[in-house]
Amino acid sequence: MYTAIIIDDEQPARELIKHYLKTYSDIELLGECKDGFAGLKAIQEQKPDLVFLDIQMPKLTGFEMLELIETPPQIIFSTAYDQFAIKAFEMSAVDYLLKPYSAERFDQAIKKVRQQIQSGQQEPKEVAKLVTALDERTDVLQRIAVKTRHKIEVIPVADLIYIEADDDYVTLHTPSGNFLKEKTMKFMESHLDPALFVRIHRSFIVNISQIARLELYQKETYNVVLKNGDSIRASSSGYKELKQRLNL
Repeated sequence: MYTAIIIDDEQPARELIKHYLKTYSDIELLGECKDGFAGLKAIQEQKPDLVFLDIQMPKLTGFEMLELIETPPQIIFSTAYDQFAIKAFEMSAVDYLLKPYSAERFDQAIKKVRQQIQSGQQEPKEVAKLVTALDERTDVLQRIAVKTRHKIEVIPVADLIYIEADDDYVTLHTPSGNFLKEKTMKFMESHLDPALFVRIHRSFIVNISQIARLELYQKETYNVVLKNGDSIRASSSGYKELKQRLNL
């Protein structure tokens, strides 16, 4: 017997999955969630074998939720139009359902999940491949989802003061606090709007609008003083790049 959860903000989509699942006596539906916040909590508490996960959800997308799951179950994604995502799924062997989909296509996805579970294939490896493939997109970030000890925070990129390298993570400095995110500085630099953010050091990316002033530290070395009072050393190349962005 397998257990499953549906996470989709559209009721017709949830009803369709429930209708298709009625023909599978070996799959027990534990529940359904209307958004990624509730879905993440349900996965952590109920630990299902399988999750039907929508991608386009308003509060927290399926991809954002995926990044926050430490030990992902088997996942069948559903999507309406994201062509890059489809390519990423094919590269990672994670299955997906392209809306609208038939009962036959649904059955193919179920059979694939059964095979993966029975063979002992570790879904987290496939999910990791998917995350890597998705990171290659050049989309400009508008928000960043992070998980704290007690809740999930969705941070608008415009609220970032600066970003600091922290081993395999980055620390996001914001007016409401600092948050760890498992991403590289290279990823952040390539996915932030270059008109708004500049990398002033290998360990720091700053929001240009948060710069209060530049202070000479020593010959040809400058500190970038931010509006929140923090002071960050700029490298020589970082300072040159910053001067160009500020038209100094």
